[in-house]
Amino acid sequence: MSKINTPNHIGFIPDGNRRWALSHGLTRDAGYSHGIAPGLLLFEECKKRGIKEISVYCFTQDNTKRPNIQKKAFSTATLTFVNEISDRGAALLVVGDDSSLQFPISLKQFRQRKGKGIKVNLLVNYGWEWDLNGLKTGKLRSEDVSRIDLIVRWGGGRRLSGFLPAQSVYADIYVREEYWPDFEVKHFEQALAWYKKQDRSLGG
Repeated sequence: MSKINTPNHIGFIPDGNRRWALSHGLTRDAGYSHGIAPGLLLFEECKKRGIKEISVYCFTQDNTKRPNIQKKAFSTATLTFVNEISDRGAALLVVGDDSSLQFPISLKQFRQRKGKGIKVNLLVNYGWEWDLNGLKTGKLRSEDVSRIDLIVRWGGGRRLSGFLPAQSVYADIYVREEYWPDFEVKHFEQALAWYKKQDRSLGG
């Protein structure tokens, strides 16, 4: 059994923002802004631990079918997060359908990786079909994203929800029941400890 102590690339699915808001007596859209601070804390933890690359689900093409007030809220939260981490030392790449009006114009500058530091891939207006359809012209639309070792999902869901399917083929998936705005550093620590116990022979 092969054991690798630290994953090179971690994917994060920060789910449960709307459910968290409702559980706190707020409207669904209010939950997204409360996910920014946890995201920044997690980003700093990854830098501290020498993680080489992270990918974060911001919002999907399916998410844009939600009410306008929610779309505005998660788009605003995404822009705030981008501005913060770009100032903190990130080699930032935004992956998503930038031909759509749902894609924030100001993020088009990051469709090519920009900046120095830990590699950060943000999935914005992302769809797995959109990504794989790139193969029709010869390459994945997420071709600059490496294979993922570990995926951590909050909110209790036991599914990928279309998260980078090509890169996730051999990823171990660790699930937290807590909603994303309730993130604590120990969640990440426990995910890494769990990862160390997994069989990473990758089929060999």
